[in-house]
Amino acid sequence: MSESCEAWLGEKQGERCVEALKSHGFDAHFVSTSEEARDLVLMLIGGYESFGFGGSNTTRSIGILDELKARGKKILDHWQGEVLGEQTRTIRLEQGRCDCFLSSANAISATGEIVNVDALGNRTNAMSFGPRKTVIVAGINKVRPDLESALRRVREIAAPMRARSLNMKTPCAETGVCTDCNSPQRICRITTILHRKPMMSDISVVLVNESMGF
Repeated sequence: MSESCEAWLGEKQGERCVEALKSHGFDAHFVSTSEEARDLVLMLIGGYESFGFGGSNTTRSIGILDELKARGKKILDHWQGEVLGEQTRTIRLEQGRCDCFLSSANAISATGEIVNVDALGNRTNAMSFGPRKTVIVAGINKVRPDLESALRRVREIAAPMRARSLNMKTPCAETGVCTDCNSPQRICRITTILHRKPMMSDISVVLVNESMGF
């Protein structure tokens, strides 16, 4: 019973969020499962040849990367090289000019804003301008009631967990609490808010009624 109620609540929250995103110009969709998300994303990106991946656990977890590799598509994945090496720098630059960029979001407000925080800026840049198509896949756990709480989610949840997963030497990776640090390995350096769909950009958002990613 509790699981059905949780799914019901997620559906209601997701539907409201999708309507707000649509009113802000985004091509927004709500699906129940990660399998549905995978099928929808593959349909949305079927006509493209080169794909950039923005370090997203979410898009990888639903099998998009593996499927595109199996289809012989060009993959621009900076996880292939050293985190800050020259190879990954080249890949990150190319991501901004690929046919299709796939990523998740750190938070999405139910009022229709998409929030991301980056260390280098390749992900936030590619999501706002450059690729012919951008697809953002996010679990319902990323949705917050408003912009203020979406920004707070990044500080309190996404950033500490992401820093921990990358083995960064930051205070939040040790304590789980953001201290607005000046650590050399700080990953919160650039914040972007897509208040509306950027002009000259084609952005689809696929919201999934599951907990996915950080």
